[in-house]
Amino acid sequence: MSEHVNTQHDSAREASMNRERKLATAFVDLADTYAPGFDPLSLFHRLVHSCRELLDVDAAAVMIADARGALRTMAATEDEAAFIELMQMQTGKGPCMDCYRTGRARGVPDIASERDRWPELIAAMSESGYGSLHTVPVRLRDRTLGALTLLNARTGDLPDGDADLAQALADSAALALMHWPTEPRADDLVTRVQMAIAAKSALEIAKGMVAAYHGLPVHEAGRLLTAYADSRGVSLAATAQALVGRTLELTAVLEETAGQ
Repeated sequence: MSEHVNTQHDSAREASMNRERKLATAFVDLADTYAPGFDPLSLFHRLVHSCRELLDVDAAAVMIADARGALRTMAATEDEAAFIELMQMQTGKGPCMDCYRTGRARGVPDIASERDRWPELIAAMSESGYGSLHTVPVRLRDRTLGALTLLNARTGDLPDGDADLAQALADSAALALMHWPTEPRADDLVTRVQMAIAAKSALEIAKGMVAAYHGLPVHEAGRLLTAYADSRGVSLAATAQALVGRTLELTAVLEETAGQ
């Protein structure tokens, strides 16, 4: 009996240490704006995937506001999560929109309870298999830049501490965006946010170009672009811009990643 208890304690301690290591790695990755090939697309990708790995959530997505206050989805772990964000952006309604406007975290432990308030959003979430939603602001000091959304298939609140951790991760991403070494140098936050949104827009255009040219689904085109950028050691943003600017041939992307 004693040996069994000790084994349980050892397993729990190892799991705790593994999570602490993953936490440390996540914060280092978010802060590493001077890494070779860094771009804002990788920053937001790391943010949502760190949330899914470290928190008790099934999906995550992040939206950032442009200079006019319109929110744009920058990254999502699942297509369904991106669609949930899109619906809120199109209607201007939903917990994520409230979070951005107020700068305060918002939780919907059971989406069914909000069906009368946001019928289209709740129907889409239910169809996608999500039962609860939590969102925290992406902020730099007292300025709200956007919202980080956490989705779960189950209903209920986030475990103790997870909401605070999500906020810390979101704040770290916002700080990293401000420290991003842009060229030409942009010292104001608005310009940096606009540059990040422009990079995301270029990526979506590039994915569409690759998908149309090679007859692939858009998500597969995105995977090929990422693989191409990784194999060349260049940023995904630079790769997308090269395609859009016609300085990179569409055939090169498929040829480079053939067999990967």
